[in-house]
Amino acid sequence: MQKRIDYEKITESNGFKNLITSKKKFIVPLTIFFLVFYFALPVLTSYSTVLNNNAFGDISWAWVFAFAQFIMTWVLCIVYVKKASFFDKLANEIIEENFEKGEKSA
Repeated sequence: MQKRIDYEKITESNGFKNLITSKKKFIVPLTIFFLVFYFALPVLTSYSTVLNNNAFGDISWAWVFAFAQFIMTWVLCIVYVKKASFFDKLANEIIEENFEKGEKSA
C-alpha cells in the first residue's frame, strides 16, 4: 500500500504558509534590488552625465558600474542558490511530515 499526500491540506498548513512567506520576504527585495541596479546603468548613461567622469585613468564610472553588474549577478546567484537549498529542506520537511500522516490508499 502506498501513502498519498493531501496537497490541499499541505497548502493550508502553518509550515507551508511560513515557507511561502519567508520565500517572498527573500525573493521580492532581491528582485527589486536586481532590477533597480540593472536598469540604473542605461538610465544614468542616457539621461545624466553622472557616470561620465573618469574613475581610474581613462576608465569612466560607467565601465566600473557595468563591471559591478557582473559581480552583482554572480553574488546574487550564489546567495539565491544557498537560500534555495534552505527552502528546499523546509519543503521536504513539510512533505515528509504530511506523507507520514497521509492516508493509505490502494
